[in-house]
Amino acid sequence: MDTAINAYNAKQTPANKEICNVLASVINGELTGTESKIWHGHPVWFLNGNPIVGYNIQKAGCRLMFWSGADFDEEKLNVKGAKFKDASIFYTSEGQIDREDLKRWLKKSGTIQWDYKNIVKRKGKLERLK
Repeated sequence: MDTAINAYNAKQTPANKEICNVLASVINGELTGTESKIWHGHPVWFLNGNPIVGYNIQKAGCRLMFWSGADFDEEKLNVKGAKFKDASIFYTSEGQIDREDLKRWLKKSGTIQWDYKNIVKRKGKLERLK
């Protein structure tokens, strides 16, 4: 795992650290061939330079976000972005993470993508990649 992501996880509260470590482990295991780094202050995974999944700590808990998740047709990804195609789920304990759901969402993140990499070039307009 990326050392910066390890450092991000290590500085969280004990409960959030457990959540972050599980998320990072499953994401790294499922998304081979992706790049991961700290981007805008939190861990994000990229496929061909396009952000696809990341997580951060908020008041409501640890937010797992899929940039193109609104098109995954997944009931549990219920926090949808108003402006873009993102969808999220919040966790407050490691036990809430359903690994089978997570693996399914990660698989979809590789096949359902909007082009966030070129959003600035297109003046905020998103185009579907896959």
